[in-house]
Amino acid sequence: MHFHEVFIEILMLMAISIFVIGIAKLIKQPYSIALVMVGIILGLTEITVFEAAENFITQSNVFHAIIVSLFLPILLGDATLKMPIEHFFEYKAVSFSMAFLGTFTTFLVIGLCTYFLLDLSLVVAFTFAALMSATDPISVITIFKNLGVSEKLSTVMETESLFNDGIAVVLFNITTIYLLSYMEMGLAGVGSGILLFLKFVIGGTVVGAILGFFISQVIRFYDDYPFEIVVSLLMYFGSYFIAEHFHFSGVIAVVVSGLIYGSYGARIGMTDTTKVNINSFMDTITEIANSLIFLMVGLEIRNIDFTDKWLLIIWAIIIVLIARTLSLYMSTSLSKKIPSKWKVIMNWGGLKGSLSIALALSLPTSFEGRDTILILTFSVVVFSLVIQGLTMKPLIMKLGLRKEG
Repeated sequence: MHFHEVFIEILMLMAISIFVIGIAKLIKQPYSIALVMVGIILGLTEITVFEAAENFITQSNVFHAIIVSLFLPILLGDATLKMPIEHFFEYKAVSFSMAFLGTFTTFLVIGLCTYFLLDLSLVVAFTFAALMSATDPISVITIFKNLGVSEKLSTVMETESLFNDGIAVVLFNITTIYLLSYMEMGLAGVGSGILLFLKFVIGGTVVGAILGFFISQVIRFYDDYPFEIVVSLLMYFGSYFIAEHFHFSGVIAVVVSGLIYGSYGARIGMTDTTKVNINSFMDTITEIANSLIFLMVGLEIRNIDFTDKWLLIIWAIIIVLIARTLSLYMSTSLSKKIPSKWKVIMNWGGLKGSLSIALALSLPTSFEGRDTILILTFSVVVFSLVIQGLTMKPLIMKLGLRKEG
């Protein structure tokens, strides 16, 4: 009976989410920001009708399971399926530079600054740095679509996010489990860390490539879009969980399988009818996923105690913004394909999202500094989604990028 009541309340929360999305689309504002703000309001107020549902979905294990295990493979799969492959290859060098060099630079700058300036322990500082290395392009891409901003710019930002999410998760896993032991080993520890990182990335790439190629071959024998939709979902979840089972990067596995499936597989095995129906289905699923994700981000304020932490939060936000600027301009410095106006948008548009909070919540309660990490992560995510997100549109208009081809 208790689960039945919680389920009904979650459906009511989803109804609120859909209503908020509808309003946001009417006024052409990014719905993710609106949902976060509504979630914060619900989290700060005691509404008996939703109390059980709010308590249920803001539990650490539930939040992490919903975001990472259920929704993340779907959202990554949807993004790769719709990736304009010609733009992906045109900008692959700078996108990978941002995803790899940029992510490592962000990780090191935030880690070192929070360690030396904020007096956090080494593990806490670099765990927070790993969480802040992931970006969430959903809000920005929504604004881009509403304003008609260049599809090429959107592709560069989405490609960076797809791969740097994978890198950030790997850094998070290494930092939380192995950082201190590797540091005690000296140079041998550095080598061990690099090998472990390569294992995560290469292993995830191999798993994703095998499944992406295999499923692409399977759909050649069918012209049945309901079946092909089910097979594609199986591929996304299979890539993620198989890679995770072997201690590889599940995120990178999904991205690689999705890119192969969305380009090679679509070319050899999908009719136009199938492509339309798969895209429509994925649009629906991602809308449902996002409606809950961003509301959940706002609701998480119920579990945050900001007492005596405001100065720490302000400094953390400043450090994250500086790290993004340094990493963005360093990783794009050698590319002549990225105009200076693009760099301004890409810098300010490096928003943080639900993945960062989900990973923070996955830390065991025994993890020293967990509460501090959760407070800082939540604060930076909300700042980036609300403040940076709401100022993206006027910034795009001011730079004259609205009608860029």
